[in-house]
Amino acid sequence: MDTIMIQDTTRIQGKLQEKIDSYSDMLFKIAYARMGNRADAEDIVQETFYQYFKASREFEDEEYEKAWLIRVTLNGCSKMWRSSFHRRRSEVSDPEQICAGEDQETKERGPEEAFLDKEKAKAVLEAVWKLPATYRDVIHLFYYEELSVKEIAVILERKVSTVTSQLTRGREILKKNLKEEYDFA
Repeated sequence: MDTIMIQDTTRIQGKLQEKIDSYSDMLFKIAYARMGNRADAEDIVQETFYQYFKASREFEDEEYEKAWLIRVTLNGCSKMWRSSFHRRRSEVSDPEQICAGEDQETKERGPEEAFLDKEKAKAVLEAVWKLPATYRDVIHLFYYEELSVKEIAVILERKVSTVTSQLTRGREILKKNLKEEYDFA
C-alpha cells in the first residue's frame, strides 16, 4: 500500500515538474509584464502552479491546459493589484527581465547592432507597459507569447471581435507613443 502511494506521489511530482518546466517562463513573462516587478511575478507563478496542483484535474488537451494556466496567472495578477498591500507599494520595473534572451541572429551580428536592437526592444516593452491593462494583455499575448486572436479570446474570456479591436487600438496607441518618443523634429 505504501509503495503504491509513493509511486503515485512521485508520478504527480514528475507531472507537475514537467508543467513547471514547460510553462514557467511564459507565465513569468505574463505576470512580470502585468505587475512590473520580479518578486510579484514569481509569487503569482508559484501560486498558479499551486492552484494547478490543488485542482489536479485532467484537461481536454494541452492548449486548454495552457489557456487555464494563463487565465489563473492573469487572475492572480488582478487579485494582487486589488490588494491593499500592493496599492501602497511603489512600482519597480526592469525591462531587462523580459528582453534578456539572445537569439542566434543577434549572436551572428555585431555588438553595436545587438545593443541597438536590445534598446529598441526595451523601448517597445516600456511602451507596452504604459498601455491600459486591456490593451497590454492582448498585445503581450499576441506578440510576446505568439498566441492567435482566437486563443487570446478564449484565455481572456472575450469575443474574438473584441480582442481584434483591442489589438488594433493597442497598436495605434503604441505607434503614437513610440512616434512621439522618437520624433525629434
